[in-house]
Amino acid sequence: MAKVNKEQLQYIVEAALFVADGALSIERIQETVLLEFDLTRRQVLNIIKAIQAHYEPRGIHLVEVAQGYRFQSDPSLNPWVGRLWQEQAPKYSRALLETLSLIAYRQPITRGEIEQVRGVSVSSHIVKTLVERDWVKAVGHKEVPGRPALYATTKTFLSYFGLKSLDELPSTGLFEAQAKAAPENIVLDDEVDSA
Repeated sequence: MAKVNKEQLQYIVEAALFVADGALSIERIQETVLLEFDLTRRQVLNIIKAIQAHYEPRGIHLVEVAQGYRFQSDPSLNPWVGRLWQEQAPKYSRALLETLSLIAYRQPITRGEIEQVRGVSVSSHIVKTLVERDWVKAVGHKEVPGRPALYATTKTFLSYFGLKSLDELPSTGLFEAQAKAAPENIVLDDEVDSA
């Protein structure tokens, strides 16, 4: 086993986080790049905190999301950094976003319960799109006739939206206040359910 100091361990973890194709959990870091060093969870967390402190005043930050830790640009720089991606971000229909919101806030929930709240049927294409993006998954079946699937959000959903847990979702009170201030903005229309 190679002998390394604390700074070198930070370099190893920093490099791993830079080249990883997604967030890395502490366990994944321990089981891969730090395997030969036999570090405790607390020691790895201290390394991560040191890296976070190093990047705090910079344009990129090491942040914790549901799936672990990842580097991302400072949100205040989005107007400039966003120019790197000239193609448009995917446009999702209002129906898809309403369905995703209902799953996020009322999970686990069945498709029928979503339809009851929305007042319109939920296209199977919407559910398929959410499952394919790995934003939602079936977590079981409701014990009623037909045993419909119960849907809930995934860690990928949390990570995509920069959340550590569902507790970080905006309060529903915020939505209610906005709806009272501008009720014309919440009228549902008969749009096409395309994702």
